[in-house]
Amino acid sequence: MAGTFKVLEEFQDDALTLPVRLPDGTVREFRIPSPSAEVGLRVQQLMEQGARMADSGTPMDAEILDDEAEMDLFKSALGSAYDEVMASGLDWSRVRHIAMTAVMWITVGLDMAEKYWAAEGDPSRVAPANRSARRASSAAASSTKRRGSTSGTSTRKATGRARKAAKT
Repeated sequence: MAGTFKVLEEFQDDALTLPVRLPDGTVREFRIPSPSAEVGLRVQQLMEQGARMADSGTPMDAEILDDEAEMDLFKSALGSAYDEVMASGLDWSRVRHIAMTAVMWITVGLDMAEKYWAAEGDPSRVAPANRSARRASSAAASSTKRRGSTSGTSTRKATGRARKAAKT
């Protein structure tokens, strides 16, 4: 007898709700909707690029995106909440913290988004401490299996010697 699956919406929320103190002292909850599949995949690719940079020894504060691309990422991650967040009168560091928390939620889930939120925007307090731990975290974040070759050939990249020989 096959198991019965619960309806996805019964156990997975389609939104992230973040409480934020506004400049006037009131607390407002911003509800960030789950992104489309296309946006989710694009955000995931950008985060994987950042993980690869971290693995290569690039400093945590290195610029991965220019300002325009960063704003596009934040707008995509916040979805319909973007205009509300921008109109709220918050300073840039708070807008960025809200948007990066949404990015974490989209790419690695609610638990990591909560850790990022609690770390007050300091990625070093959230990121695994050493290279092997980062690598394991990156592997978990990009766990989509790639289809292997069905022709029996290898997909290994050519060595330097083989590339040199191919050029001659």
